[in-house]
Amino acid sequence: MITRRCLLATGAAALAAPYINRGCFRLFGKTLQDEYSALTLDLVRESIVIDMLGLLSLNYRKVRSWQSDPETFGDADYEKLKASGTTIFHQSFGWVAGDVYAASLRDINGWNALIRARAGQFMRIDCPADVERSKSQGKIGILIGQQNSQHFRTVDDVDKFYGLGQRVSQLTYNDNGLGGGSTDPKNEGLSPYGAQIVERMNRLGMAVDVSHCADRTTLDAIELSKKPVLVTHSNCRALVANSARCKTDNAIRKLAAKGGVMGITMVRFFVRAAGHVSISDVLDHIDHVASIAGIEHVGVGSDVDLNGRDPRSDLDGMHYEKKIYDLTEGLVRRKYSRANIELILGKNFQRALSEIWAA
Repeated sequence: MITRRCLLATGAAALAAPYINRGCFRLFGKTLQDEYSALTLDLVRESIVIDMLGLLSLNYRKVRSWQSDPETFGDADYEKLKASGTTIFHQSFGWVAGDVYAASLRDINGWNALIRARAGQFMRIDCPADVERSKSQGKIGILIGQQNSQHFRTVDDVDKFYGLGQRVSQLTYNDNGLGGGSTDPKNEGLSPYGAQIVERMNRLGMAVDVSHCADRTTLDAIELSKKPVLVTHSNCRALVANSARCKTDNAIRKLAAKGGVMGITMVRFFVRAAGHVSISDVLDHIDHVASIAGIEHVGVGSDVDLNGRDPRSDLDGMHYEKKIYDLTEGLVRRKYSRANIELILGKNFQRALSEIWAA
């Protein structure tokens, strides 16, 4: 379901030259050229980099301040986001307590207020053309989602939130009446109401996200959906056997068979069960998805902001401001081709979202 604005923008985006920032940012006293290969720098600067759970901030008090008073979003905040190398950040919180409908409505309206007030810096991503335009215009793309579809009190609420700009919705955070969450010991499947929500999301062009879903709900949603299903942020259970939040090889293969993409996280306990955990272990998950499902079905869904989370959750020795550069450098060193690195950094999610958003 593409808007007229998006259709008109397609031609303009196709004519625009790629946005390439030839400047170098100074991080921690060093320039990027001091730390990364020329190929890594070119790949990050020239690629459309999509972090399918790349949060502007995990400090929700700060986010609420930005949303309610955009003047509190300062130049330093903007420069930090630009320096990260990420083109599009998927913003998605998981409201699970109180009035989830009201919380989701407030959150989405807040993102819209910030984007309107900072139109020279941000662009809301509504359709395929916007992905290209955010890069060509040098703006930070904000893809609005929610990590719990409990705010869909009725099927018609899907239409309401789509109209407000929501383009991705995770079916369950925990158990919520649509299906089971990964914390569900009964491993519930998709409910009849959950099936109705998936069908309406398909019709409108809102991406179905199963990152937190129970195994049965994950498989049910993939089977039911007529469009690709996304795992925006999860890792491989084959590598972290005790994590119900990680996805089975069976689910990953079925996701890929329907055109879906899986974003790999950088949260410590989803990357490795114990011991030293580094960006190399994150790359192992990318390797695994590529080997069992194909390079076209893996991407980035870091599940962190540019400060990380906390020592318990963060990778060892990781500076999250540079996470995209570290990831890209690791892919280069593992001899991934330039074309395949571009797929992982953003083209895979760009392709899947384009298919989901198509009328």
